[in-house]
Amino acid sequence: MTTENLISEIKKKKSFLCVGLDVDLDKIPAFLLKEEDPIFSFNKAIIDATHQYVVAYKPNTAFYEAYGLKGWQSLEKTINYLNEKYPDIFTIADAKRGDIGNTSSRYAKAFFEDLGFDAVTVAPYMGKDSVEPFLAFKNKHTILLALTSNEGAFDFQTKKIAGEDLYKQVLKTSKGWKDSENLMYVVGATKAEYFEEIRKIVPNSFLLVPGIGAQGGDLKEVCKYGLSENIGLLVNSSRGIIYASNGKDFAKAAAEEARKIQLEMNIIIDGIR
Repeated sequence: MTTENLISEIKKKKSFLCVGLDVDLDKIPAFLLKEEDPIFSFNKAIIDATHQYVVAYKPNTAFYEAYGLKGWQSLEKTINYLNEKYPDIFTIADAKRGDIGNTSSRYAKAFFEDLGFDAVTVAPYMGKDSVEPFLAFKNKHTILLALTSNEGAFDFQTKKIAGEDLYKQVLKTSKGWKDSENLMYVVGATKAEYFEEIRKIVPNSFLLVPGIGAQGGDLKEVCKYGLSENIGLLVNSSRGIIYASNGKDFAKAAAEEARKIQLEMNIIIDGIR
């Protein structure tokens, strides 16, 4: 999917909501455990109920890998379903990969060609030769970890090296990599006060923003400093939407939560016109 396609979907739905499909069998409704593939059954119901409010879905691969081969098959069924039924929705493999060049090229092939995701999250610690193999894929997007929403982000990401925060150096350096136009960045919603500085470095890049909802991030604060000319944000909510209910009405409850966020986003989009 091209960036232009994503922007078009945002404008059409008046939404920049991303839903994290982080499926824990201990948390999904108990009746689904009787299904042949409980994970896919859960995902399918969530997707069908929320798709009109959503521009992106983001399965975190750890929640599938934890169940071995069956979990990976559930992930494959989920991405195939999305690509076949909702091809205009942006798909993100939250895999946080990144390794030496020949290994990264295999990771990229797995997520972009075999599974057919539009984007994958990648760690920048090993530098450009670990990231450029992902960037080489046309109309695919590499979402680089820049400033994450977890408490441990302060261990390294905001440390000053040669007088400048490390996350800023990651942003600036990555702009010089080959095919850097295919880059997006992860910036946590719990770090809203940093968005103004980040936008000075990457004014037009899309930012994937986790941390809204259960992690306490504030949508209005994120948008105040993070919006770009073309919105430029994909704001993610996982637990707050997919686990809104663990009863028979779980999909309906998820849709209601997604709709609440989409309505907030609608107001914000209308307010900047």
